Amino acid sequence: MIEPSTCEKAAVSGMSESILKVSDLEVVYGRSVLAVSGVSFDLERGSVLALLGANGAGKSTTLKAITNALSLEGGAVRHGAISFLGRNVLSSAPNELVKRGMFHVMEGRRIFGDLTVEENLLVAAGACRGGRLNMKESFDLVYGYFPRLYERRKGKAGYLSGGEQQMLAIGRALVAQPTLMLLDEPSLGLAPRLVEEIFAIISRVNREQGVSMLLVEQNAMMAFSVTNRGCIMETGKVVLSGTVEELAKRPEIRELYLGVQSENARRSYRRQTAEVT
Repeated sequence: MIEPSTCEKAAVSGMSESILKVSDLEVVYGRSVLAVSGVSFDLERGSVLALLGANGAGKSTTLKAITNALSLEGGAVRHGAISFLGRNVLSSAPNELVKRGMFHVMEGRRIFGDLTVEENLLVAAGACRGGRLNMKESFDLVYGYFPRLYERRKGKAGYLSGGEQQMLAIGRALVAQPTLMLLDEPSLGLAPRLVEEIFAIISRVNREQGVSMLLVEQNAMMAFSVTNRGCIMETGKVVLSGTVEELAKRPEIRELYLGVQSENARRSYRRQTAEVT
């Protein structure tokens, strides 16, 4: 049975270490607009957790709350707690979180178009001081996953294709040698072939580098191919959660996210959660 309120119960089982813990998170914009309410989940070290939901469900806002980027958009955490590697990070500056091992790959790539590919990677290199890899090794790691970036390394990033820009955004995160990567809509605006390529690399990075990942994605089929567990968000709340296998069996998930029609599927998750005991 799927828990309706939280995504992870690792602390209860005592079998896995939590790298990120979000507890009863509440976010407001402009001191009055409630965007996220009562969101809680644990992310186990080395695993991938997906946040799924329609536009406006609060997924990106949750990521921005975790990385303390809300103030740039007039938002703030009004209630709740966020811990990373066992430490409270609600008051930590975004650059400090990067140095501690958290990197946010934001929606829309956010690369520096006037800089070259190599210069974009250099921007992130300052965050990896004291990491296990030196700068050359970290660059080689990125180029190993993304050979096209090596071919275009001297060219302006603004002239890259959408898929190449997404590769650069992920590559920039890798240069910083994160222990936790937050990925916001990596498939957005990409052709299906490129989406498959990007997600294959995301899976390899998780598996080969041991990077934990919190993934926001509307393409549930691709998200399910790389994640261990998932949370469904609706109007700022987590309304369903469980393993990928558990979620894929739910008729409403199969219809709304996986494209499988079901006569019994219901279109309101909140109505479903009222029936879960």
